Amino acid sequence: MRLSTRLNDIAPFQVMAILERARALQAAGRDVIHLEVGEPDFATPAAIVEAGRQALSEGHTFYTAAQGLPALREAIAAFYLQRYGVEVDARRIIVTPGASGALQIALSLLVDQGDQVLMADPTYPCNRHFVSLLGGEPVCLAVGPESRYQLLAGDVDEAWAERTVAAMVASPANPTGTLLTAAELAALSASCKRHGGSLIVDEIYHGLTYGCDAATALAVDPDVFVINSFSKYFQMTGWRLGWLVVPDAYVEPALRLAQNLFLCPPTMAQHAALAAFQPQVIAELEQRRAEFGRRCDFLLQALPSLGWKLPVQPEGAFYLYADVSDVTDDSFAYCARLLEEVNVAITPGADFGCYRAAQHVRVAYTTSIERLTEAVARIASLA
Repeated sequence: MRLSTRLNDIAPFQVMAILERARALQAAGRDVIHLEVGEPDFATPAAIVEAGRQALSEGHTFYTAAQGLPALREAIAAFYLQRYGVEVDARRIIVTPGASGALQIALSLLVDQGDQVLMADPTYPCNRHFVSLLGGEPVCLAVGPESRYQLLAGDVDEAWAERTVAAMVASPANPTGTLLTAAELAALSASCKRHGGSLIVDEIYHGLTYGCDAATALAVDPDVFVINSFSKYFQMTGWRLGWLVVPDAYVEPALRLAQNLFLCPPTMAQHAALAAFQPQVIAELEQRRAEFGRRCDFLLQALPSLGWKLPVQPEGAFYLYADVSDVTDDSFAYCARLLEEVNVAITPGADFGCYRAAQHVRVAYTTSIERLTEAVARIASLA
């Protein structure tokens, strides 16, 4: 069997391996508490499901325009105006098969063989893998609690090289849940422009913030690439629907890529997503956001009792990035032991990069407080 050499740069997605093992244990009768995968435990709101069902019954089973339904792109544009006070031309919005499709288009527009993309370490692993698959080089810059694990303009200025074409950030970030302020986003964009490059901003956890609101990069610069998704805040993970906002000059080439890569986003999911912006759906999602906030508060109080340190307090998403160096020097082995011995699944830091990865784990608070309480008790029993 012959494989492309590009596969050599694609490490296994550890969280999915953990999930597979956890499901195998469940199938064998074990009671596993899932704190590993970044998937909301709430079902898609009923109004969205009904809109999808109605679309099927009305025969909406054919291809749409590659850029997505015009009505959905207009609804997304209206959402930016309502939530952020930012006007976004719907023609700049490309609806995609999940945020991964948006990331693929954005990077394909910018990266040639040997080009570099700057990103934080730790970060979502697919970011670096997508760059590698395009023949580029992900440059992962170690960031720590002093910058809230975020890549900042000074880091970009220091690391920018001849083959650098872009920097990529996330706000709220995975695995840390930290935010970039509007001023930090503006400085990042200015730095990229000064060097003749682009800024890509992952905003897929927008809407899931606690005690503050996330700033969209589109409010500080219309020339950034913004990735978003219906998966997290709108809780439509399995529907596989996201979107990309591109600078005006990139609309035509982005559409050309969408046509060739995907033909179109999933038709039923697009019709369902039209219901996601209804006031009653937003009200339901806000109640669920409050529940995520309560879970976060619980873990912030509970996890230090396990000997875990929390270098930063998350401001969004549904993750805590914990320093477990007081209890282990190998977080991968520690996570394996937690799963096998006390049936608690969490993710080792190695999934998110190299910088102090063996001393960190990520916890997803995507289950009830009752289950979180049980998980903490099980982990404590292992000591």
